[in-house]
Amino acid sequence: MSNHECEACIVTCIDYRLQANIDNWIAQNFDQGSFDRVSLAGGAKNLDVILDQIKTSARLHRIKRAVVINHADCGAYGEENIPDKETEFLRHNEDLQTIANRVRSDLPNLKVETYYLHLDGTFEVVK
Repeated sequence: MSNHECEACIVTCIDYRLQANIDNWIAQNFDQGSFDRVSLAGGAKNLDVILDQIKTSARLHRIKRAVVINHADCGAYGEENIPDKETEFLRHNEDLQTIANRVRSDLPNLKVETYYLHLDGTFEVVK
């Protein structure tokens, strides 16, 4: 196996509505070819799958950063689980904090960044 590495693993949702915003944000923040990209419906909602992908990226490509982006109006969360906008943001915030804490615990050398993407294309840092 060849010896190669990249800067980050970027995790996003599959939602087609936001791909242009995500692509533009990535282009502004990363050099082309400097990241692994994972897309999965619900993003951070799928904690174990996402954690496994980040760990694989770290093992194979020695990443330095894990970036997880969730977004507003995510169908994978389902309306029955998120009845209003305030509950929606709180749930995404909780899930993003959970994945960040798990990555920090399992891979303490990685920098972790979490974002909430609004439908207008605005990225909000989640701490």
